[in-house]
Amino acid sequence: MTVIGIDPGYAIVGYGIVEYKSNHFRMLDFGAITTEAHTPFNIRLIHIYNQLCALLDSCRPEALAIEKLFFNTNQKTAIDVAQARGVIVLAAQQRNIPIFEYTPLQVKQSVVGYGRAEKKQVQEMTRIMLNLQKIPKPDDAADALAMAICHCHTSGSAISTYLNKR
Repeated sequence: MTVIGIDPGYAIVGYGIVEYKSNHFRMLDFGAITTEAHTPFNIRLIHIYNQLCALLDSCRPEALAIEKLFFNTNQKTAIDVAQARGVIVLAAQQRNIPIFEYTPLQVKQSVVGYGRAEKKQVQEMTRIMLNLQKIPKPDDAADALAMAICHCHTSGSAISTYLNKR
């Protein structure tokens, strides 16, 4: 199974592509789609959409795992991230790629085994699980790889089916 994990944003969209076979992970690619700070927001969304479409067309994943959006204290940022997330989901949906959502707590639990793990713990376990020399940079890409690992661990399980139908 090939899974693309996405850490949504509008300045940086992290992505990580993982192959999962016979309980073994293999990192295929990771990186970030970035937009310039002073670019009009609608142009940023077009750039994210176009870059992600090209990425999905080249890697042809069997699933897309994306962080479930939650509102924090800055509602303006959350709304902007939600709009970027919308174009990401649209790109996947247009290609009939199944979309799965996970909370940060679910990712931490899946990757580290502890839902309150620190970010550095998740990054280090991601590095170990993918047999990488260094923690992937930027952090958004490392988070996206962890998202993909989370999906691989939970896909096909009853919990995954339940959580993604809610």
